[in-house]
Amino acid sequence: MASSSAEAPSKPVSILLVCLGNICRSPMAEGYFHSLVQQHPSLSAKISRLDSAGTAAYHSGDPPDPRTLSTLRSKGITSYKHVARQVTANDFVDFDYILAMDRSNLRDLRRMRKNAVGRSATLEQSGGKVGEVRLFGEGRGGDEEVGDPYYGGEEGFEECFAQVERFARGFVAEVCRWPDEVSGERDLERDGT
Repeated sequence: MASSSAEAPSKPVSILLVCLGNICRSPMAEGYFHSLVQQHPSLSAKISRLDSAGTAAYHSGDPPDPRTLSTLRSKGITSYKHVARQVTANDFVDFDYILAMDRSNLRDLRRMRKNAVGRSATLEQSGGKVGEVRLFGEGRGGDEEVGDPYYGGEEGFEECFAQVERFARGFVAEVCRWPDEVSGERDLERDGT
């Protein structure tokens, strides 16, 4: 389902961002991705769908952590709305990329995908295609986790946002083969984002 990172995808990709409870890291990443697409409308031809979820149902039905929303607002992302949910079996066939925030989430997602693929109805629905599960910070020579800011203060959320921004830009450069004006380090310095 996912394209090789060596070539541009032939169709827009769908992305599911995943952390443990779906109230801090993954909604922050989803909010940033939506903002990136909004700022660069031609990117919407490369990304068809964005969502986020948690591997656990601890916070299902809850809004994002107030510190997540405060951090997004401080970066000019003010219209993001979200309700936490848990990853479902259908997510593995509905999304091209399922991006885990850390290695624990990655292990859980791989186990969940194996169980989902074992269900014939889920696999039949997809025509045999299953989304690629990988670490969000993987690629371009890196293999990093997004730190969980939940038990810390505001500075942890700021650090989380910096990682999310860097990994999202790296992802669109690698997978969507997006031009340097969106993904390049030069431009991050020039436009202050």
